[in-house]
Amino acid sequence: MDNDWNIRSATDADWPGIWEIFREVISHGDTYTYAPDFSEEQAKNIWIRGGCHGYVVTHGGQIVGTFTIRTNKPGFGDHVANAGYMVRRDHRGKGIAQDMCSYSLKEAKKLGYDAMQFNFVVASNTAAVALWQKMGFKIVGTVPKAFRHRKLGPTDVHIMYRSLEDVKV
Repeated sequence: MDNDWNIRSATDADWPGIWEIFREVISHGDTYTYAPDFSEEQAKNIWIRGGCHGYVVTHGGQIVGTFTIRTNKPGFGDHVANAGYMVRRDHRGKGIAQDMCSYSLKEAKKLGYDAMQFNFVVASNTAAVALWQKMGFKIVGTVPKAFRHRKLGPTDVHIMYRSLEDVKV
């Protein structure tokens, strides 16, 4: 990595920094379905517990980004990973999300997944849609008005998919 941040597996001691980012990101109601009153316990359960693989990006001893990798669906869908990414507001636009995605694709392949799918990419989040496409994801479906965007109202959602076949680990 050419940048001066570090990506590593999250520990329990990292949770306060993860929670700070998580809480800030969901408070806007523009990218994730989690309501602003989503509890810390609920967040922990979907980010670092119960089969979720949590990661942090650190810079100068501070957590500036976080992501999770988990099984998209159990049983006959457990070969497809799902992931979520969040970057601290004052560190956005520096390439952290791209590095997290690149790292997560390799990690997902190491964990035994064959593909990664994003089930709910808000179409108005054009920066994320463009980045995921740059990272090899294709829009495989669009669900009309499936997200209640806090400012824009009903907004389309994309389902995005990528094989991990070409990912080098």
